[in-house]
Amino acid sequence: MNPTDAVTTARAVAERLRKDAVERTHANQPPLTEIELLRESGLLAVDPDDHRTTHAVTRLVSAGDASIGHLLGYHYLHLWRASLYDNGELSRSLRHDVVTNRLFVAAVSNPRDTVTATAAGDVLSVSGRGAFATGCAVADRLFISATRADREARLVVVARRGADGISHPPDWDNLGQRLSASGSIVFQDVRVDPSDVLGTFPVEENESSPRWLRLSLVSLAFQAALTQVLVGIVEGALAEAAQYTRERSRPWPASGLENAVDDPHIRAGYGELDATLRATRLLADDATRAFADADARGLALTSAERGRAALTISAAKVMSSRTATEATSRIFELTGARATTRSSGLDRFWRDARTLTLHDPLVYKAQELGTSLLTGEVPPITAYS
Repeated sequence: MNPTDAVTTARAVAERLRKDAVERTHANQPPLTEIELLRESGLLAVDPDDHRTTHAVTRLVSAGDASIGHLLGYHYLHLWRASLYDNGELSRSLRHDVVTNRLFVAAVSNPRDTVTATAAGDVLSVSGRGAFATGCAVADRLFISATRADREARLVVVARRGADGISHPPDWDNLGQRLSASGSIVFQDVRVDPSDVLGTFPVEENESSPRWLRLSLVSLAFQAALTQVLVGIVEGALAEAAQYTRERSRPWPASGLENAVDDPHIRAGYGELDATLRATRLLADDATRAFADADARGLALTSAERGRAALTISAAKVMSSRTATEATSRIFELTGARATTRSSGLDRFWRDARTLTLHDPLVYKAQELGTSLLTGEVPPITAYS
């Protein structure tokens, strides 16, 4: 699917998701039907190396349903990062299977999880628990980050859906992103063949290694993708709030107007939100360009180049987070008291934004930017920056 077709398809999928988003959110069921929609649309097969297109698709789908946009953005991210590891044959096989069999990919990669891989004869035995495993309960292939117990190294392995020893406790009942299947996952003696190991990371390896530095882009990929999801939430919120104001809001008596849409205060309010959204969208696209440029450097990427990309992405994350929480709250001032009913569904935008913006503390992103401004230092490489 070429970029133009991908964007056109993403708009159609977003509209389809928007139509029954309220009902599906209230039902709070695993997003099996939604994943099937992504399969049928062909969006799962978009080239994961084309970051500009995958980020645009992620944002568009997120405007219709932030949970599904989140799942799709992570699907692209995991397929892309598979090619960074040692097992090129497995990476190529995964991409082929995604295109041919319309597979959906998810991962367990929280750095604070305790998942271990132990040698058990000719295979590895994976055991442990992942606290947040977005999409894993509905994925066809799982990337599992684990610690190699006997060698003190990190590794990533691939498992199939329904493999023996994998279970998904029904514990995802959060404020927002309710259809992102982000509950926990449990591994109990999951047997993994050595051919299903994507790559390993010796503990002594650091940013002096070109491979390690390139792999560190994965944490920036998560931040850039989530930024696009947040922008999509704002786009969806403003579109639906504006429709509500046009069709259902009543004018305040003191305005002396017959239609709420004619109130200059409401018009100015929407204008301010629209201007902020436009600026945030530009920052998000700047972050995507910075990430794509860093990725294109391959093993020639330097620490300074990586640091500059990290700062650009942090700036976009700060602004998209603030815009999302503020805009999804303020729309109620412009739509009126009746818009707070559960049936209107406008609350889902704030709940999704509030949940996603707690993914990692925003203050640390702001600190990175301030430190660079004052001292010229680039952010340290962590699992979140």
